[in-house]
Amino acid sequence: MTSLFESRDRAVKAADKLKVYAQPQRLMILSCLLRGERTVSEIDAATGIGQPALSQQLAELRRNDLVKTRRASKQIWYDLVDDKVCLCVRSMEAILGDEGDVGQMLNTALQLNKPEAISPPAPGTAGFARII
Repeated sequence: MTSLFESRDRAVKAADKLKVYAQPQRLMILSCLLRGERTVSEIDAATGIGQPALSQQLAELRRNDLVKTRRASKQIWYDLVDDKVCLCVRSMEAILGDEGDVGQMLNTALQLNKPEAISPPAPGTAGFARII
């Protein structure tokens, strides 16, 4: 991976991508989608952005390949396009949020998509059972 200071081209591309994130309503939408796929009405209810502005911001996020869509009947479902977008939004929440230990929150963000380790069963329990 080339560091940003080594390539003006990469630095310009990174800055352009950050401009897309640097809008409050878009950040709210992306943060909402961290919790999973949502319809427009679900995003509206969660964020309170309002239909016209929400549609405009979702279109901008689609144009910049930050969200993807899936149609089911008359509903359009939105989701984050990939793990990079998820990591970026989680990292912003950790760094720019005003609560908790930043290091711990960043560590959690970095491990977001790793499957949860399953510990071996306790003695006396069935091998297929998992006690929570």
